[in-house]
Amino acid sequence: MANMNPDVISEPSIGLLDRVVKFFVDNQDERTKEWFLSGSITPLIMILVTYLYFCLYAGPRYMAKRKPFKLESVLIAYNAVQVVLSIVLVYEGIEGGWRKHYNYSCQPVDYSRNPVAMRMARAVWMYYMCKVVELLDTVFFVLRKKQNQVSFLHVYHHTLMPVCGFIGVKYFAGGHGTLLGVINSFIHVCMYAYYMLAAMGPKVQKYLWWKRYLTVMQIVQFIIVFFHTVQVQFQPACEYPKSIAALLTLNAGLFIYMFSSFYVHSYIRKSNTATKRIAKPGEENNNQLECKPKDTVEVNTRPTVEATGAVKKDL
Repeated sequence: MANMNPDVISEPSIGLLDRVVKFFVDNQDERTKEWFLSGSITPLIMILVTYLYFCLYAGPRYMAKRKPFKLESVLIAYNAVQVVLSIVLVYEGIEGGWRKHYNYSCQPVDYSRNPVAMRMARAVWMYYMCKVVELLDTVFFVLRKKQNQVSFLHVYHHTLMPVCGFIGVKYFAGGHGTLLGVINSFIHVCMYAYYMLAAMGPKVQKYLWWKRYLTVMQIVQFIIVFFHTVQVQFQPACEYPKSIAALLTLNAGLFIYMFSSFYVHSYIRKSNTATKRIAKPGEENNNQLECKPKDTVEVNTRPTVEATGAVKKDL
């Protein structure tokens, strides 16, 4: 496709699919196309198909008649690594552009090979790799028989983010959209620190009162991204692709809705209908261990004597 005759390309009869393919081939970032999992989307698609097949079908069937795996040590180590990687990503994103090199109103992608541009490109690739590794969050759910945690929000989020990461590395390794990665990585520092503590068991439970605020942070994150990307549409001179900015805005809007709905359902409605009941861990909970038995409605076991003299449990 890259060697196709330009005269043929310009003919009005060329198909829409060919034009789309040509666009993506001609506009790929030459700096990153040889990097791991960045040359072609095929390997990523294979990974995601395997992920969905295992987490939604094969995994639950395999675990149906088996006891949950005990993964306490694995989860502590996994979450600790995620915290460190997220800290590195925040630092690289800030120093690679957002502290003093980038414009918060409009920042085009710098496709040059100067040190600052390459530093941000490497940070984008590292962010992409982290999104691929985070697919293990769902795998751990399945192996621990926490299938109720494999919700639409969880699966949608974990499937979409590697795709966004690939597009970023392949075509937009820098620029306006990278603020999303910096903020998201900061949220993940807090989130995986929480999950690491939760994996340590009941002895740290009293320190985990702030779980609900992780969801609040997620919502605030997407609100910031929404306004940060929508402003590009109102700047005719801005050279950051408006189509990509629009997709980022749309995606942020969808996540604002989904995380807000989850928050209302998990923390507001439940607190109004179940006194002293602790809300279940939500979809955004990637791999934490429960620190106490599953939520139960308080049961009044005082016996009541009916007219017949029979003793029953008052449920």
